[in-house]
Amino acid sequence: MSSHREAPEISKDPVADGTDTYAFVSPDRPDHVTLIANFIPLQKPDGGPNFYEFGDDVLYEIHVNNRGDATRDVSFQFKFSTKVRNDKTFLYNTGPITSIASPNWNRPQFYTVTRIDWKGDKVRKETVLGKGLRTPPVNVGPRSTPNYAKLSSEAVHAVKQGARVFCGQRADAFHVDLGSIFDLGALRPLNEAHLISMPNMNGVNSVQSYNVHTIAIEIPIKQLTRDGSQPKSALSPKAVIGVWATASRRKSRMWDKDKGKYVGHGPWEQVSRLANPLFNEVIVPMAEKDEWNARPPWDDKRYTKYVNKPELAGLLPVLYPGAFPNLAKYDKPRADLNAVLLTGIPKGVVPGFQNFTGATQADMLRLNVAIPPTAQPNDLGLVAGDAAGWPNGRRPNDDVVTIALRAVAGLTIPLVDPSFKPDGAASAAADGTTNTNAGVTDSFPFLGLPGGGYQTAPGTTKAS
Repeated sequence: MSSHREAPEISKDPVADGTDTYAFVSPDRPDHVTLIANFIPLQKPDGGPNFYEFGDDVLYEIHVNNRGDATRDVSFQFKFSTKVRNDKTFLYNTGPITSIASPNWNRPQFYTVTRIDWKGDKVRKETVLGKGLRTPPVNVGPRSTPNYAKLSSEAVHAVKQGARVFCGQRADAFHVDLGSIFDLGALRPLNEAHLISMPNMNGVNSVQSYNVHTIAIEIPIKQLTRDGSQPKSALSPKAVIGVWATASRRKSRMWDKDKGKYVGHGPWEQVSRLANPLFNEVIVPMAEKDEWNARPPWDDKRYTKYVNKPELAGLLPVLYPGAFPNLAKYDKPRADLNAVLLTGIPKGVVPGFQNFTGATQADMLRLNVAIPPTAQPNDLGLVAGDAAGWPNGRRPNDDVVTIALRAVAGLTIPLVDPSFKPDGAASAAADGTTNTNAGVTDSFPFLGLPGGGYQTAPGTTKAS
């Protein structure tokens, strides 16, 4: 999946496992940018009595680079604390939760959001944007959370620096046919062309009906650029920011029998990071995935060889005999993928567009904040002519699996090598899925309401 259970060690620590990162100019407030980091993958809505929640012992962060060197210039830190109101009951709630301050919610969660401005690796300024902020409960069901849309809206908080924040459960907007892709690289719409042929069919969304926990912040563009301006020209280097998310734990943990929980000690150590979808999932070899999660993006040059010659590009001609003859013969380094994933796309490749951040090769979402939201977005993003979509940042509706498949299959090679002619199958490559979970909304925090435990049956989702 995008980054759900993408590495052996983090798959054992779901509360710190980042699943998707998004960065886009807000469609309802185009002078703002929305940054979203999702955690805790594959949440079954009926997961009681101990429902999902953020980790009090995890430091969640969204980082922004605005100087083109892949280091963090601004970080937004989120720290959570959980309270148990009634220690004599096993119940998550003792009656209907009609507001996020309801005493019937037995395990409310609160958080502090802090902005860190960096100078090199030193903290230059630390600003608490909000504290004591409430999350909503999870969507238990119509008796326990009878008006979930209201609970969700109460959890959108205005904080300092003109920002809004939301932290809580949402529907997972990512979609992918895992059952097919990991069955020897099969794409159901192209089943008949596979080495082991089967009838063509529509894809099956493996993330159907699952929820995630979302950290979202919407902040004025001027608060993120290097000089405090709102760039108007898409060709200005100041218009591009790099974004990634991380989760960190204390260097050591010990079981405290008196407290009945693990207690962390020592400095924070990064255990998860995520920017471009599918990077660690598909590009990085199994033996290096955990190490990748612990490293900063400015140290990503060591992974360049896997981007320049991705394993999947070599497998496609083998798995689909005769479908990718031009790709099979192409032996040059994949400069197109290098630009998309590691440096950004420079001027002159796509007319009127660039999201280049310099020579430092690093996995970041690169967002050109001078490109306005699209009135009618195309979920295939930049490759379909919609410059407001991935790989220019990433919107919740962008079909990143299809975009990535077609890019790896060679569709983007002519951007940097006009002599290459993509195979016809490159523009047809797709896993055949759509977001069949709760739909994306048109207002902050943009991801749909989570499926409720009572309402959701296996394979379906319903928020209310």
